Amino acid sequence: MTTKQSKMGKEKDAEGLADPVNAVEKYVDDFLARRPLPGNLREAVRYAMFGGGKRIRPTLVIRCCQAVGGSMADALAAGGALELVHCFSLVHDDLPAMDDDDLRRGRPTLHKHANEAMAILAGDAMSGLAFELIAQRVTDGKLAAGLLRELAIGTNDMIAGQVWDTLPDFAADVPALKRLQTIHKNKTGALIRCACRMGGMCGGVSEGQLEALTRFGDAIGLMFQVVDDILDVTQTTEQLGKSAGKDEKQGKLTYPAVMGLDASRAEVARLGAEAKGALAELSKNGRSGAETQVGLTALEELGEYLMVRMK
Repeated sequence: MTTKQSKMGKEKDAEGLADPVNAVEKYVDDFLARRPLPGNLREAVRYAMFGGGKRIRPTLVIRCCQAVGGSMADALAAGGALELVHCFSLVHDDLPAMDDDDLRRGRPTLHKHANEAMAILAGDAMSGLAFELIAQRVTDGKLAAGLLRELAIGTNDMIAGQVWDTLPDFAADVPALKRLQTIHKNKTGALIRCACRMGGMCGGVSEGQLEALTRFGDAIGLMFQVVDDILDVTQTTEQLGKSAGKDEKQGKLTYPAVMGLDASRAEVARLGAEAKGALAELSKNGRSGAETQVGLTALEELGEYLMVRMK
């Protein structure tokens, strides 16, 4: 159940704890092991959850928590819950009624590995397990309520983005770029923004710090999807570990289609600068200390990685 680590998952925190990816995976694995489930459902959930991936969202939860003075341990429940929601969204996104994809993270999608009914039910279960994880493991009632609210908003905004992407309901006079921004800020950006906000909350964030983390999340969330759009038309299926060129084949709005590749790359650079500015504001108004510096440095490196990633 190990995951190939990327650059952003190798830094150690100040106390020498395991990196965020391994820590979150172990935490969720323990939670699932203690939760009674039908054997075939457990296998399907584990297949979807532990099939690799960059784990950007839970890493953001942990690093944002550290950046405002919290610890990795403070953010594990929130990070695990958010990754359960993200993985559920991928399972449903791959279904025949949605993107109808056969490949995810270099291996068969869940409905190909098991069957369509199990993929639907496993996705449903992962969504519910995410909220159960926070309710069960976060003992501070006020914090738990706040995290559950953020996760519910992020999940529903992500679903709204999926609808705008696959079953668009825009007014006829909405320009293509505005439609595209609406799709991306919700479909991909919502859970990334949610990750930053939930991480800050786990670390006892101030109002000013939460605003900076939200701006950072908005910038890298949109940037993540613009880069995805670029990779979809510039990389092969083998390089990506998922079907390349499918957005163009399905007639979807993408940044390269609307703006062209050069303008899309310029937008990535603009959003990267916006993210750096938000981190500078966070650093200026934050606490000092080794743990905080670990979080801030990791967030800066993560932002740089997201600008240049190749898959």
